[in-house]
Amino acid sequence: MSRAFVSTARAALVSTAVAFAFCVLVGRLFYLHVWEQQELLEHVENNRKMVQVVEARRGNVVDNRGNLLATTHTRIDLGVDPQSVREEDNDKLSALAALIGQPLAEIEKAINTKTRKGSVRAKEVSLIKWAYLAKGLDEDTYDSVCELGIKGVYGNRKYSRTYPGGQLAAHILGYVNHEETPVNGVERFFDYYLRGQDGWRETERDGRRREMAQFREREVDHADGLNVALSVDLMVQHIVEKEIARLAAEFDPQSVSIIVSEPSTGAVLAMANYPTYDPNEFFNTKKYPIDSQRNRALTDLIEPGSTFKIVPAAAALNEGIVDPADIFQTGLARISYKGRSLKLPGDHHTYESLSMHDIVVKSSNRGAAHLGMILGEDRLHDYAQAFGFGEKSGFDLGGEVTGTLHPVKNWDGLTITRLPMGHAVSATPMQIHGAMSVIANKGVLMEPLIAQRVFDADGNDVVRFSPKAKRRVVSTEVAKIVADMLVDVVGKEGTARRAFIDNYVVAGKTGTTQKIINGQYSRQHHVASFSGFFPADTPALVITVVVDDPQCKGVGYGGTVSAPAFRNIAEACIAYLGIRPVKPDTSFLALENSRYDRSRRISN
Repeated sequence: MSRAFVSTARAALVSTAVAFAFCVLVGRLFYLHVWEQQELLEHVENNRKMVQVVEARRGNVVDNRGNLLATTHTRIDLGVDPQSVREEDNDKLSALAALIGQPLAEIEKAINTKTRKGSVRAKEVSLIKWAYLAKGLDEDTYDSVCELGIKGVYGNRKYSRTYPGGQLAAHILGYVNHEETPVNGVERFFDYYLRGQDGWRETERDGRRREMAQFREREVDHADGLNVALSVDLMVQHIVEKEIARLAAEFDPQSVSIIVSEPSTGAVLAMANYPTYDPNEFFNTKKYPIDSQRNRALTDLIEPGSTFKIVPAAAALNEGIVDPADIFQTGLARISYKGRSLKLPGDHHTYESLSMHDIVVKSSNRGAAHLGMILGEDRLHDYAQAFGFGEKSGFDLGGEVTGTLHPVKNWDGLTITRLPMGHAVSATPMQIHGAMSVIANKGVLMEPLIAQRVFDADGNDVVRFSPKAKRRVVSTEVAKIVADMLVDVVGKEGTARRAFIDNYVVAGKTGTTQKIINGQYSRQHHVASFSGFFPADTPALVITVVVDDPQCKGVGYGGTVSAPAFRNIAEACIAYLGIRPVKPDTSFLALENSRYDRSRRISN
């Protein structure tokens, strides 16, 4: 029998390799348990620890009388951790069952069932850390449950944003989407106040990443959002939207925008557009296309047309270069201006001559061109800008555009005759509304006001918003003279007879603008508008109605489409707000006789 030969070198090599392997293993263990101990312990702790965000409740949005426009419904899902319930709390279960409206037997079953079967193949059994007891509890009920003091019974809050009025004031309010992101309107602009401050709680979780409520350590309370009170009046808003529905049904327009405000403060009582949408169903783009979410009163541009004529009229009076009784030759088709022969715009009715007063009342395009040329390019541009054209109104709901008012250096040869009649300029319905408000507010342009105050849960003011005057545009006396002219626009000889209201003195101006289709003014497509205020001497409300492309027989004039809508809204607001009729102390005729005892003919 022979003995196997073992090489000394080979044995040494194997021994060295085995020793090295053990050294590496020991070194790795030392590295993990000593060198990296703190970092690994923190890693394990982070896996075991769990931080939950406790959402704050979003604040309410109310109208100027406290009616809810947007609110957050709080619902609490109540559950139990069966591992945490103490035997001494069993006597409280009957009271719990009565509070949440569940059978006592079901609650006892949920508490006594402490495990569940896992994988059949592995024959796993896992502990139950959460079992539903009730869903959708309100805050008061949950507070009563908490007062019972049953350990292991707790709830998780869920919030849902709701708009009780449905489509009512949709373009003012905006909405909060499924990602809790505010979109458009008040929801977005006042999000800083409305959203509140989320809280958090620190707890532990098991191997299946489920919370173990008994190990909750720290909890920071959330701070609910503040509430916002708007200047909007729910009833006035309803009146406006009802009238928009009538216009849409009767004229099938592309769009409608209506604004109602107080001239002295700029407070907007109502603003609505057609088409509209329901913020509760913002996600239903088949029913409510995305385009319907646009606040057209702030985003859509039109040529203001004859509603713009108050600008050259007020400007010329304010500069002292004309009197209401001055006569202009409006029968001329061409006129010489700065050494050039300019073609004047056409009129629906040709008048050989008109007084400055009648130019406004009869809405003469040629007469407005005369006023523009008397003012000159620079003054006409500056007054248009002072009335708010070519700049944002400051209505803080987002999406507002500036419109177009070209600088004088970019004017062509006809702009001086076309701008005074409301062409060669584009504006939003809000800008048109603001310009009319200047006349109603004694010559002062106000910044539109949408919010009255921000207040807490106890009704205490946190922020209060005050009316803000942007600038004086024309003198009080000039504003009064123009207002008297606008009263006659609504009279028997004016273009807005259908805006007349019995026992009330109404002032206003119609506008009928040809739409630009394929680069040319169309004779079939128009924008009908009317902007006015009442009572004329002490205005309570300014109302602007803009109807884009009404479908009707013939031309959709502002006097036949928009003026009746103004009247309907005004009459409803009179009844609701209790606006009393105020008869003017002097008519325009009396003012004319007392101030202007001369009549001069201006020819060019």
